[in-house]
Amino acid sequence: MAPTALQTGGFILGLLGAGALIAATAMNNWSAKDRQGDVVTSVYTYKGLWQNCETTSSGFTECRPLYGILGFSGSFQAVRALMIVGVVLSVIGTVISVFSLKCLKMGSTEDSSKAKMSLTAGIMFLVAGLCGIAGASIYANQIVASFMSTAYNPNYGGMMQEGMGGIGGGNLMPRYTFGPALFVAWIGGGVLVIGGILKSLAFKGMIPEKASYPGVAYKAQSHTTPVYVEQNAEGGKRENQKYV
Repeated sequence: MAPTALQTGGFILGLLGAGALIAATAMNNWSAKDRQGDVVTSVYTYKGLWQNCETTSSGFTECRPLYGILGFSGSFQAVRALMIVGVVLSVIGTVISVFSLKCLKMGSTEDSSKAKMSLTAGIMFLVAGLCGIAGASIYANQIVASFMSTAYNPNYGGMMQEGMGGIGGGNLMPRYTFGPALFVAWIGGGVLVIGGILKSLAFKGMIPEKASYPGVAYKAQSHTTPVYVEQNAEGGKRENQKYV
């Protein structure tokens, strides 16, 4: 597959993945109230990373922002941090990926420079995708642990949830399940990982090949040095010249 196709495909997937991570981070329905067995269905409660919301059957929605840092668990803060890092890296990777496209001419930019930018964008996409997948998985693990920790409490005469509180009345505390934002984060992270792999594969094909020249054997020329030998002969001096 041509490097241009790999690079373009990686850019498109990276752009889509970055948009999905941004949308998932901003969404308020990371966890939604489990309505199975719920008597009161006029109130729908869902939670996000930045605020908790409650919607009534009449369409009225009220949200309560989640202020502060110290009032939340370490795993919840880790999810926030991972999603923010994923969004930042994916956006920066998308910008770098634009300038690394071979179809975009920018002055005298060499192909080797664009190849390095393509590899950098691919690595950023990979890390951003892994951050998004890890953040969504940690949050999902919290939901599963909270859902499974529900136990019967004789003091209240009903079911009681431990670990994740909610808004509700009566003897049955609400339980929460996966919200749409979790699936958006998982899909966005996976798309970013695939885009990063394509960008990294395009790096090798974009490196210009070095010019190779045929080898030539060089042999030094032989030189003959005259050697003068003087020989004394009877009746006079005679000079002989020999060549070596």
